[in-house]
Amino acid sequence: MAIERALVSVYDKSGVVEFARQLTALGVQLFSTGGTAKLLRDSGLRVQDVSELTGWPEMLGGRVKTLHPKVHGGILFRRGVTADRDEAARHGIASIDLVVVNLYPFEATAAEPALTPEELVENIDIGGPTMLRSAAKNFESVAAVCDPADYEAVAKELTESAGHELSLATRLRLARKVFATTSRYDGMITMEFERLAAETGGLVLVARPALPERVHTAFIREQQMRYGENPHQRAALYIPSGRHPVGLAGARQLQGKELSYNNLVDLDAAWKLVREFDRPAAAIIKHNNPCGVAEQSELRDAYVRAFECDPVSAFGGVVAFNRPLDGLTAQELAKLFVECVAAPGYDSAARSAMAAKKNVRLMEMPADEDNSPYEWKQISGGMLVQQPDVHCLRPEDLKTATKRAPTDAEVRAMLFAWKVSKHVKSNAIVFAAEGHTLGIGAGQMSRVDSVKLAVMKAQKPLEGSVVASDAFFPFPDGVEEAAKAGAMAVIQPGGSVRDSDVIAAADKARMAMVFTGIRHFRH
Repeated sequence: MAIERALVSVYDKSGVVEFARQLTALGVQLFSTGGTAKLLRDSGLRVQDVSELTGWPEMLGGRVKTLHPKVHGGILFRRGVTADRDEAARHGIASIDLVVVNLYPFEATAAEPALTPEELVENIDIGGPTMLRSAAKNFESVAAVCDPADYEAVAKELTESAGHELSLATRLRLARKVFATTSRYDGMITMEFERLAAETGGLVLVARPALPERVHTAFIREQQMRYGENPHQRAALYIPSGRHPVGLAGARQLQGKELSYNNLVDLDAAWKLVREFDRPAAAIIKHNNPCGVAEQSELRDAYVRAFECDPVSAFGGVVAFNRPLDGLTAQELAKLFVECVAAPGYDSAARSAMAAKKNVRLMEMPADEDNSPYEWKQISGGMLVQQPDVHCLRPEDLKTATKRAPTDAEVRAMLFAWKVSKHVKSNAIVFAAEGHTLGIGAGQMSRVDSVKLAVMKAQKPLEGSVVASDAFFPFPDGVEEAAKAGAMAVIQPGGSVRDSDVIAAADKARMAMVFTGIRHFRH
């Protein structure tokens, strides 16, 4: 469809003057409102106010500008339907062929700490979404542009087409983006309205509920995967629509093969784990479970200690570092076949050392982390939503349950092991010394079997080690097996009906045991 008239009314004015200038050069008549009209005029462009088109001034402090039959009729009438064309002509309605609109920044406004309920409500755009939805519904006749990123491509297609037209494919693509944008916009409003409460005849903004009654979110496809968990499953990476990607979704791939679905799952687990630590740390993940974790004074030492925990399982794993990867650490890492590496940066020596491993995927993690208040897990017919497990245990939170209290060194080792256990699939058992894991038992159906597995996996003697359990020991057998392996201290939530039996078993083995009062199930 040829573009003869365009309505341009934008909050984000980046690029709009140049785009409007290109439209004018093609003979497109411009209509606009408020600040956009002033900007275009001040830039030397010829613009007609929408109020001249409608015969009505802007009203109610700007709340009503474009809500008029001559605007929406001009957008919505179907050019290919004779009755529509006749009715539009009968009422003096001229066609509007291109709608260029973007919306009030509701999300940014809602994030302001001193926001009032009145300001929240006033930043709900009404005319903009209405025009966009009208144009998108009538995409067979009208083009709707809601994203400044599309200006260049739209202008190029109009310029290069014989009749200054946009193809049906382009108009449909633009319409899809409009409905995704307005859907997300309404979802944001819905989520913020969860905070509105009526008190003593007025509105107040309350703290964001831990789990709101309604949850709305929108995602856009960022990257196609070759396949999902298995080759017969299709998959893709989606990121929140309208937001700059953060966390792993915002990482930059510096080298290596295309990322797979399983790579991303393991990278996410590795990155979340390694971020638990303040000192230089390394974590090696295999099939979404850690097979070695360490924090030391030097990054290379942390990697070596992590690798030594389970060298066999480390083969083909994913490695994450909480410090930029340096040359010495990279030289050590290059001795092992790994699928992916995640780090906040890489120095030139590290890049050089890893260059020979051209298939290894190097991911540079962004400074911006994912601070989403919710975690999601799909079940058949619904979605489970929960708060992330961000609990941080302090030494003063520990309650000694046994006759022997732990030494300071044992406390440090237990707090380290506890952080790791939070990232091991339940039932989780972690044997550790101060600053590094010694044996990890993950995902067993009984806790005592997880202890036995961790002992079996250990490459070094467990004499004097500590053991962390993500949930309470239901029977004394798990503690007894840990004691036989040489563990001298236990950290666990407590709370079992047989706690007294478990404590007695620890006392008999002269172990120190502390209760945390909190568990870290990870299913």
